[in-house]
Amino acid sequence: MSTGLTKLARAGVVDAHRTLADRAFAALHDSIVAGHLAPGERLPIEELGVALGMSAMPIREALRRLDAAGLVENIPHRGGRVTELSIADLAEVYEARLALEPLAVRRAAERFGEHEAAVATARLAALNELPDDNSPETWAAHTAFHFALYDAGASNWLLRLIQPLWETSQRYRLAVRVARKLDTRRAEHEMILQACIDHDADLAARSLHNHLTTTANVVSQAMGGEVLFEPLRR
Repeated sequence: MSTGLTKLARAGVVDAHRTLADRAFAALHDSIVAGHLAPGERLPIEELGVALGMSAMPIREALRRLDAAGLVENIPHRGGRVTELSIADLAEVYEARLALEPLAVRRAAERFGEHEAAVATARLAALNELPDDNSPETWAAHTAFHFALYDAGASNWLLRLIQPLWETSQRYRLAVRVARKLDTRRAEHEMILQACIDHDADLAARSLHNHLTTTANVVSQAMGGEVLFEPLRR
């Protein structure tokens, strides 16, 4: 076999491994975020390999990536386990979200055009048609609306940083089964969207900040904690 074909064959092996690792990552990621794999649950590589029908190598790669995303803890000589939930961790997650997401929506408000407004408005309408629960459908619609705003900010780095924090937040929402009043949530979303349409960056950032603090405080109190953040005033 020529040198070129040898390299191509090796590349094919690497691509196959990456495909399996991607599949393992996606399956474990979705199970953790949805709460099917409980906080603190052990993740033995052999058992995961049997469950997913693959060898240990892609499983290890998936666990490494999940560790980097904050969803799995790799404990020396003991293997991985699903990251525990705590009020201290919740506070850190939302502290980071409060730094990043108002910045993203501020950028969005400065750049919002007719196309961005149409997309975000359609996604909010779709969200408002769903019940105010923690079902996969409602969470997907909620995510789609928020990221329609963040996408408009045109910052790839902000999106990369926000995504894992957003997913960890979903773990907390599902774990404590928080239900917020539908009318209140709708009003908050509509205020954020209108501020973006009006290019009012200050109002958009402040409204999103308060939207996040409300959810963080509700989740904290449902876990037996205290109010974590104060809303911003004009």
